[in-house]
Amino acid sequence: MRIVKYIIIILVFILAVSILLSGCEQQMNQKVRLMEVTHSVFYAPQYVAIHEGYFEEEGIDIELSTGEGADKVMTAVLADQADIGFMGPEAAIYVHNEGREDHAQIFAQLTQTDGSFLMGREEEPDFKWEDLKGKTIIGGRKGGVPLMTLEYVLKKHGLTPGVDVEVLTNIQFALMAGAFTGGTGDYVTLFEPIASTLENEGSGYVLASVGVAGGNIPFTAYAAKMSFIEENKDLIQRFTNAIYKGQQFVKDKSPEEIAKAIQPAFPDSDLELLTQVAKRYKEQDSWPTNPVLKEKDFNHLQDIMELAGELDKRAPYDELVTNEFAEKVGN
Repeated sequence: MRIVKYIIIILVFILAVSILLSGCEQQMNQKVRLMEVTHSVFYAPQYVAIHEGYFEEEGIDIELSTGEGADKVMTAVLADQADIGFMGPEAAIYVHNEGREDHAQIFAQLTQTDGSFLMGREEEPDFKWEDLKGKTIIGGRKGGVPLMTLEYVLKKHGLTPGVDVEVLTNIQFALMAGAFTGGTGDYVTLFEPIASTLENEGSGYVLASVGVAGGNIPFTAYAAKMSFIEENKDLIQRFTNAIYKGQQFVKDKSPEEIAKAIQPAFPDSDLELLTQVAKRYKEQDSWPTNPVLKEKDFNHLQDIMELAGELDKRAPYDELVTNEFAEKVGN
């Protein structure tokens, strides 16, 4: 009986220790409210970080939501409805130039080109941007990087929006594909996987990459209020570490492997479609290999904003961007 008693005591002790350790592990996982600008395969490194367990490895529990617009994401960040916002850096520039003291600061970059594609109603194997003269394009929200990059590309090819080509800016981002398939416009710019989905259905054809034509810009990046970053430096570092692991994954893996990793984020898309999209983004070098945001790319973004007439004064790189965390990844 004495031996049985000792065995019971030992088992109870082991159970208590395991429960304690489990509780400690749960306490270590810090919840982060992350709001993304939209849900797209373009952001594959982020979904890899979530579904391959890289955030979990860093003790982070991601609560992901979608804002459908950089302006809405920035509003949520400033109102403390989101801890970290994933959006175009233009939103941080606008807020800084308004004079807000506790403005948003960018600490990690995820994509380095525009992620949209120009789609037409017919196949145009010899398409040139100059062919858009006299046509109508559904272009996106005024003041947003997708629209400004499109206008930059048009101007680079000698087309003045509103004069040589009509660019519609009154259709919400989430409704652009529906408007196009419903008969509005001659062309539309769409992100993946929507662009490939329409193409596979025969509802449109991808003619050109706005990202390739627009050159390297910090199209989407992570930002948080300066006060949040200052008070949560360890968290921001761990978050950035996870993003870096996601970037390394998409760098090293095939489109098929990327598609399998992100499929849980796109349950309504089949593996073949996701592979097709991952291949398209990988081939055009949309994903940087680390989260450092370069000053020359930031300046190029402001060039595009100035050309679009959306920037009254340039924001200083050193105030809007910190690479303190991005430069430590992989060490």
